[in-house]
Amino acid sequence: MEVYALVGSSGTGKSHRAVLLAYQTGAEVIIDDGLIIKGNQIVAGISAKRQPTRIGAIKTALFNEPEQMEAARKAIGELAPGRLLILGTSDRMIDKIANRLGLPGITKYINIDEIASPKEIRKARTMRSQHSKHVIPAPTVEVRKTFPESIINPLQVFMRRKGHRGNKGWLEQSVIRPTFTMYGKLTINQGALKSIVSWASTTISGVAEVKKVSIDRNENEVNIEIEILAGMKTHINNTSREVQVYVKEQVEHMTGLTVKHVNVTVAGIKVREIV
Repeated sequence: MEVYALVGSSGTGKSHRAVLLAYQTGAEVIIDDGLIIKGNQIVAGISAKRQPTRIGAIKTALFNEPEQMEAARKAIGELAPGRLLILGTSDRMIDKIANRLGLPGITKYINIDEIASPKEIRKARTMRSQHSKHVIPAPTVEVRKTFPESIINPLQVFMRRKGHRGNKGWLEQSVIRPTFTMYGKLTINQGALKSIVSWASTTISGVAEVKKVSIDRNENEVNIEIEILAGMKTHINNTSREVQVYVKEQVEHMTGLTVKHVNVTVAGIKVREIV
């Protein structure tokens, strides 16, 4: 196994450039802030960005917890990548991670300023220091599983795929605000969720009234039941589908929660009274 390292101080844009560098070096797996990432999937680990303190985040990024370390070792063993990329703030940090995960010596250390311009690094530092925005090199749908109730925005990365001349494509990463940058605790209650669902539903043409909203919620996912009254001359199937799609989009966008199901029941037709 060949192990590559991307080194740079916090906020210089390492995670943002990790996916592209992985393709350029042929690395099949990325290790970043406590996560083991292969392609578009987080296969193991606990995100350091979910820890409530910076000290906790550092310990997680270094795989200090035995259970986390063993899970990461097992995942890497099962994946058996030929090449792997580790992200860290120093050569020493990279070496500690490699040692804890039972990886061979580092094949090559790559500094962030070798692949990013001074202007790009300054921009990345500004986004970190002024807006507390961090990147996770995995799609939004994956990141939401470990960051419920966090506002997560997708970031599209344009790249030329390795080994395919002229074949270009987009890869998605995620921009989040880590737990340790929050002031206090963020909690979204059922009433707020129901208000979002009701508003999104009545925005759809053909929905005359929302009769009832029920929400079944666990740590990572939300199931939504909606009863509506349809207006006259409404195509019920089309309207119901539009409600499902729009409610899912708005709840996920506004809360960061993952919506698993949106079930819509048309309880009746609202007939206008003739005066």
